[in-house]
Amino acid sequence: MTSGVLPSQTLRAMIESGQITATAPILPAQIQPASIDLRLGSVAHRVRASFLAGQGRTVAERITEFGMHEIDLTRGAVLEKGCVYLVPLMEGLALPETVSAVANAKSSTGRLDLLTRAITDGGVEFDRIPAGYTGPLWAEICPRSFSVLVRPGMRLNQIRFRNGHAALDDAELMALHASDPLVDGTPVISEGLGFSVDLRPEKGDLVGYRAKPHTGVIDLDRIGVYPPAEFWEEIHTDRGQIILDPGAFYILVSREAVTIPPAYAAEMAPYLAMAGEFRVHYAGFFDPGFGHRAAHGAGSRGVLEVRCHEAPFVLEHGQVVGRLVYERMAEVPDLLYGADLKSNYQGQGLKLSKHFRMD
Repeated sequence: MTSGVLPSQTLRAMIESGQITATAPILPAQIQPASIDLRLGSVAHRVRASFLAGQGRTVAERITEFGMHEIDLTRGAVLEKGCVYLVPLMEGLALPETVSAVANAKSSTGRLDLLTRAITDGGVEFDRIPAGYTGPLWAEICPRSFSVLVRPGMRLNQIRFRNGHAALDDAELMALHASDPLVDGTPVISEGLGFSVDLRPEKGDLVGYRAKPHTGVIDLDRIGVYPPAEFWEEIHTDRGQIILDPGAFYILVSREAVTIPPAYAAEMAPYLAMAGEFRVHYAGFFDPGFGHRAAHGAGSRGVLEVRCHEAPFVLEHGQVVGRLVYERMAEVPDLLYGADLKSNYQGQGLKLSKHFRMD
């Protein structure tokens, strides 16, 4: 098997061979260019605290230690803001010894400040599945800003597989940018491609949104129906700066319009420098074809999900807040983001999750 991130056609082969298993048939719509969407099972376990199984322990064993009660999801159930839940996923794994995996929240999940992480039996890290893992997958779900209504089969997170080492170093990333530009300006390359925040929009003075503290429930199956004003406060500035409030959650947008060439995938990671009392709260997958001309794109902004921590912090226009780590695909996928799939965020700018009406 060629080293790199495994593409859609290989993922189908892994399903056929039983390396990716499921309690219900995996749907074609779950298969993305470089990942598979994971589905919630039929129960949720309310637990006292977030935890990892730890070496030699199963998630089910730890639930007996930390569990509070079980919730039937079959008719839909509300997961309350500020609580921690564990939900068995329909999918499981029987990975080859050379194939590892990484999971992540889907774009719409992160934009709702819905902390969703995969854990495994024997796991010592969130969202990281070691090569050769055989066993079930679980989703830890902690709604941070909004309570949400969920049902079995909902897809809140996704999983990406890689064979061997796939990440590009800075020299390789610079060479790729020279042959197939990754941003619409001068790249900031240091352990990945730097992302900076846009606080001077070309039109108007709307630069972002801040989650309101007391809102109604969001049904994750309802698309394009919720009025943003009931859940979000608009952030306006004509000064190129905003002050982040401790504990608040923000949706902002990158200054750069980025592209992911078809032979590559990327993952968003927090900026590692000690830049202040904030961080890009969620990492995220960027699929082959995102913003790329091969998928009818012309560059797409990255939406930034930002949380401020202990102290108020002044965020300035152009400040680097995150980075994209690019990886090679083992093969070019037979699907591309925005070309072969219905893609909610191709060509995006500042945009809330798909659940809100953006008139």
